[in-house]
Amino acid sequence: MAWRVVVDMDLCESNAVCMGIIPEVFEVRDDDLLYVLDETPADSARDKVEQAVARCPKQAISIVEG
Repeated sequence: MAWRVVVDMDLCESNAVCMGIIPEVFEVRDDDLLYVLDETPADSARDKVEQAVARCPKQAISIVEG
């Protein structure tokens, strides 16, 4: 089933916890903003994305099915 990564930028503080878990999906750049590099990563990345969701201090990351 298709899924995608969504970040609520109103909640996100760009603290880079997610980037530390899976840098191929999340990146905090020199402008101190979070960028989602791949909104629809491969299924093989799902476990790490779920870790990023669980460890986000602001609960700003979610996975949307479909």
